[in-house]
Amino acid sequence: MAKNFDEYSDNELFYMLCDKKEISERAFTELFNRYSSRIYAYCRRFLGEREEALDVFQETFLKFHQSATKEREMTNVPGFLITIARNLCMNVKRRERPNVTFEDYMSGNDEEPNNDKNELLDLIKNALELLPDDYKEVFILREYDGLSYSEIAKLTNNSVANVKVRIHRAKQKIKDVLQPYLNEL
Repeated sequence: MAKNFDEYSDNELFYMLCDKKEISERAFTELFNRYSSRIYAYCRRFLGEREEALDVFQETFLKFHQSATKEREMTNVPGFLITIARNLCMNVKRRERPNVTFEDYMSGNDEEPNNDKNELLDLIKNALELLPDDYKEVFILREYDGLSYSEIAKLTNNSVANVKVRIHRAKQKIKDVLQPYLNEL
């Protein structure tokens, strides 16, 4: 057994989660170090709220660890983690359907940010929040997590064509929301 756990593949580390406590803890720590920032960023972008994202992030790694068995076939640890996080994020979204309309957003956005860059980042974040969940999800997976269309299709149980359409529509909606502000800037 190698001394450094960073020398092991993801799959080897996943199966070590079923080993003795010390080995299991070290394997989990290594996998956590490899993927925690990516999983937290996904949860944060999808949910928006820091506290909710942190809760889902922690629950993702808990469920991941609990799912480790020698019998489970593991071929894609980051994909498995994203799937767990996605399902948990979708559950949170289903429980708390916000009813924010474009008009509500526009009327409540009278503050003056410090500079144009911060304003633009806020606008993009808010435009993302206005997207329907199915558009937001594929957009985040593609633009922020860098997944391919086929990976997104597999993860979301959709066709590649459907994923492409949703991403295109998400970009169009974001562009429509941002266009008046971009013209002013």
